[in-house]
Amino acid sequence: MIASPVKNFLSLVKFSHTIFALPFALIGYFLGFKFSIYSFDWLTFIPMILCMVFARNAAMAFNRYIDRDIDTANERTAEVREIPNGSISPNSAKWFVIINVVLFIATTYFTNTICFYLSPVALAVVLGYSLTKHFTALCHLILGIGLALAPIGAYLVVVGSFAWLPLYFSFAVLFWVSGFDIIYALQDYEFDKKMGLKSIPVFLGKDGALSFSTFLHLLTGSFLSYAGYQAGFGVYYWIGTGIFLSLLTYQHLIVKPNDLSRVNLAFFTTNGIASVVFAIFVLLELYLNF
Repeated sequence: MIASPVKNFLSLVKFSHTIFALPFALIGYFLGFKFSIYSFDWLTFIPMILCMVFARNAAMAFNRYIDRDIDTANERTAEVREIPNGSISPNSAKWFVIINVVLFIATTYFTNTICFYLSPVALAVVLGYSLTKHFTALCHLILGIGLALAPIGAYLVVVGSFAWLPLYFSFAVLFWVSGFDIIYALQDYEFDKKMGLKSIPVFLGKDGALSFSTFLHLLTGSFLSYAGYQAGFGVYYWIGTGIFLSLLTYQHLIVKPNDLSRVNLAFFTTNGIASVVFAIFVLLELYLNF
């Protein structure tokens, strides 16, 4: 009886999708130690993880709350998403958002001054994304910005000031996430057109959307390469980058405008593996070969 509601809320926020941003948050966090005078401290590590969880919970639950009518009308989501199928009430989702927003701000307060002052900005981005599909096809980029806060945010938890290196990783995440979200949005191409919702697939068509996604992933590769060059990283980093970019290439090879049957494989499995493997090789670079 207790596990079912917990399972429903974990499903509501797609907790398993944390695998996209968390590895990059860990990269930003450990960059903070490698390029500063600070050393590892559980009093910074735990708040960093909590900030990620609370912000992401708030963002995902808010998205489901705002989109509850759209999700009900969409055949793809009506039965599987928690508010349309009755697993979670809209009011419960709303309170879940409020609680996580409060917990996020409270955690930043006990982290450091800059994280606390920037917490409303972070919330505006991650919550505001849910509204953007009603007025701009660039909504995918707003989602990308939201996840791109992970590496620089984690770095700020440690150092308390900005630096270019974690920002390069943030730009890489921005274009990586935006690119694969465009691929994911191909599934709702017809529905979004009918409902008047904005997306890159609706704006450019399926072929154009895939081309634009490819362009964004080329930018991802450029920022990862530039970060490695600027930091003077060695073999582990470049192996990780090669694997990451190979998996991005693979997802473009398996998704075609007239065959979307492997979108979920491209979206979750491929990108999840890519982020975890890349983070492992970056951490090996930082602590074994740098």
